[in-house]
Amino acid sequence: MARTSFDIHSSSSESVMGPEVDAGSEQTRRTMLLGALATTACLGCSTGARAGEDPPGSDERPQKGDLLVFSDGDREGKLVTAADLKVGAPPVHAWPKDPNTSVVRSGSRLNEILIIKLDPAELDEKTRVRAVEGIIAYSAICSHAGCPVTAWVKSDVGDKVVFKCMCHNSEFDPRAGAQVVFGPAPRRLAALPLALADGSLSIAGNFIGKVGGAQPG
Repeated sequence: MARTSFDIHSSSSESVMGPEVDAGSEQTRRTMLLGALATTACLGCSTGARAGEDPPGSDERPQKGDLLVFSDGDREGKLVTAADLKVGAPPVHAWPKDPNTSVVRSGSRLNEILIIKLDPAELDEKTRVRAVEGIIAYSAICSHAGCPVTAWVKSDVGDKVVFKCMCHNSEFDPRAGAQVVFGPAPRRLAALPLALADGSLSIAGNFIGKVGGAQPG
């Protein structure tokens, strides 16, 4: 009888404690699972951040021997060739590209370049020296407030078509070293000497002049 009583008590105890033990185990498993998921997610974020980083060299200034690739449009990333440029047509926007590593130097907006082809007879002597077959290159960053120079329009002060920054209406004449012809820009756009080999354009030297806008103070 006592045995029976003990058995009943034991059975009752198991029926009460069992769910608690199961619930505790389930909670432990759930905690471990959530922890594992969180760790995986965190690792994923870390990997994504690393994958999204610019490759080494992408923020370095254009260097001698770099090729030029389109920076926007349907041909983004493709090489810019002499055949892509027509006399008097709007400038092409480009990035320099390391020919050895294939790294496009797009990690800094200060590296964007304007490339245009003009009649060599229209270029002044210094500009002609930096050009190849009438093709010349300049920084695409305005020297006033650092806005991008995007327009190719008739000047407000003459009949020539010029580069124009639409932020504050500064204008630059590419035929004369991108000197300022109108607006608040304090200096010309930095120039970039070019070379030509097998139809492909490359950079022949460093920027001539300061790149970017005037610094406050």
